[in-house]
Amino acid sequence: MTLERAIKSVVKNGNCSGCGACAMVSSRVEMSLTGDGFLRPVVASSDSRDSDILREEQRLFRRVCPGVGVASYRSSGQALSSLFGRAVSVWEGAACDATVRDLGSSGGVISALSAWLVESGRAEEVASVAGSSTSPTRSVPVRITSREDALRSAGSRYAPVSTLSGLVVDALPGAIVAKPCEASALRAFVGSDPVDSSPIVISFFCAGTPSQLATDRLAERLGFEVDEVASLRYRGNGWPGEFTVEGRSGGSATMSYEESWGGHLGRRLQSRCKVCVDGTGEAADISVGDYWEADDQGYPSFASAPGSSVIFARTQRGHDLLLAAAGAGIISLSAIDLGRVEAVQPLQRWRKRTLIGRLAGRLLAGMKIPRYQGFGLFSAGIVAPGRTARAGVGSFIRAVRDRSEIRGGG
Repeated sequence: MTLERAIKSVVKNGNCSGCGACAMVSSRVEMSLTGDGFLRPVVASSDSRDSDILREEQRLFRRVCPGVGVASYRSSGQALSSLFGRAVSVWEGAACDATVRDLGSSGGVISALSAWLVESGRAEEVASVAGSSTSPTRSVPVRITSREDALRSAGSRYAPVSTLSGLVVDALPGAIVAKPCEASALRAFVGSDPVDSSPIVISFFCAGTPSQLATDRLAERLGFEVDEVASLRYRGNGWPGEFTVEGRSGGSATMSYEESWGGHLGRRLQSRCKVCVDGTGEAADISVGDYWEADDQGYPSFASAPGSSVIFARTQRGHDLLLAAAGAGIISLSAIDLGRVEAVQPLQRWRKRTLIGRLAGRLLAGMKIPRYQGFGLFSAGIVAPGRTARAGVGSFIRAVRDRSEIRGGG
């Protein structure tokens, strides 16, 4: 199968996450925003390319694309649970710098680590994501080389961005902040055991990628046309922070995180995110998530408070970096009860436990699915068989609808 056909199959079956790994391994691929607001690969002609290069592109694509498959990363850490995978250590923490903590979406840990990595010389630059300076509703890949850069990229970006698309395989940066799907692609590319020459990978708990249209419509709902937006933040400036839009002619408007995500952004997720096998960054060196205050059912409290994160050191290198950063006064670390972490992450918990049902629903509808290896999905699915079955039915209905739209050109 050619690279073109392999990529087309992933996209057609709703398995593309828009991560940009295909563009990383082949200069013929560019990521483009589609009419429904997601980033998808566009492949240039191969007529003038050497056959050996074409075969290597195809081999690398099938190895790294998370829409083709994801293998559970067997790090040196101990197995924690079917939800969280493996880790060397687990902590609660936050940035020690009050400004960084306030700007960050969840305690500012990733922003603090990014600035510290470049300032301490552990990485010349950190590949990350920020709002576009020319089109603030859009998210774009950036390179962090200073504290100021880290502060400009602080805060979550709930919109499509292909972090890997701008990377060159033989000149990867010293560190990368990446979504879990991007982290798994990088791990598949560099190999299972991180070495000093491979990038430090920092990931975060991810609930999925909403359409760019969801961001644009939300800005419009608050009274701003897209080309009138001067700045846009999804979170930050406090925790959990508000969706905030400022106009070029002055004026601003806000919406709570609970309403912006729960009522709008989170309802426009791409298809691949609904069958994601890893929302907690198991393939990274370090992964970070919200450590919500929650009620007995795990429903988060969205009351404003200083941000706090759960931090997983997935590898020994990640563990050593966290201890060094804490020793340097960059982040705080304290012991944490893993059972409580699971309790305050109900979305991640039930997504993993019902995944086998959703995958089965897609298969029954005639869709291809990614190959997932080593995640214990069958054993996770029998914890709540009724819920898993209902998830499968819903997945089947969505897959039939998606296939109809593809045949009809919708």
